[in-house]
Amino acid sequence: MEPEARSGRMDAVHARPLAELLECPPETGILLNGSAQCIDFDAGEIVFRQSATCKGLYVVISGQFLRRAERLETRLTLGLARAGDLLELAAALGDSHHTYTLTAQTPGSVLLLPIGALNLAFQDYPPLRMRLLEELAREVSRAYDACCMSRTARTRRGSAAALLA
Repeated sequence: MEPEARSGRMDAVHARPLAELLECPPETGILLNGSAQCIDFDAGEIVFRQSATCKGLYVVISGQFLRRAERLETRLTLGLARAGDLLELAAALGDSHHTYTLTAQTPGSVLLLPIGALNLAFQDYPPLRMRLLEELAREVSRAYDACCMSRTARTRRGSAAALLA
């Protein structure tokens, strides 16, 4: 893929602001705000474990968190989560099981929007679910592009090393 095409594609899948994603009528906003829970974590504490039942959507308020997963008996580091990141869209919108383990690397806090309140909000205002599904699709596209870019870089490094040998 040409650099210009990749750049245009990345612009299209850029993360949307959280306020835009959660924008909804006042009644639905009151429901979500009233049920939201702020939870503090110390460094090293696990926020949730892969395959456990998802309690809702998580928004990082402060601190730094590490996402890790096990796939085919291999441990994968999926990256860091920082303030403002929306976590576990796939679990909250899908089968309700966490897709990775989230661990606090530094002291921090997350805001939890409980799954029960989210489901009520989706019933009251269906566009909210659609917006979050669209964001999940953008998240998957960003991960795929990052994977492709990483593979391209490894291939180029391997080719360069072969030329030097």
